[in-house]
Amino acid sequence: MSEAHTVFSSIMTGLNEAIEYQKGNLKGVKRRAVTISPLPNYTAETIRAIRNTLNLSQIVFAKALGVSTKTIEAWESGRNKPQGPALRMLQLLETDTRVLEEHDIICV
Repeated sequence: MSEAHTVFSSIMTGLNEAIEYQKGNLKGVKRRAVTISPLPNYTAETIRAIRNTLNLSQIVFAKALGVSTKTIEAWESGRNKPQGPALRMLQLLETDTRVLEEHDIICV
């Protein structure tokens, strides 16, 4: 049996299982509901406050978040807004200021 045929068979098996599950015919499958909170919105002032609470310069804050210093400047001046993963990281930092140290992202 070729590798392509094996991959195709595996995909088809998965699709058929998904169809049967949706119809309610597949038993013994565990399912759980996950609720994900919406992304927060941060003002320029709030972003600056988070950085100041961490006692970090714009340069260090940018490196810790994996963005450029210009990006931090733009967020803090209100020219741009953080998106997606950056918003989640800001949310984590706002909630727990030790996150960067606990995960060895920064060492103070």
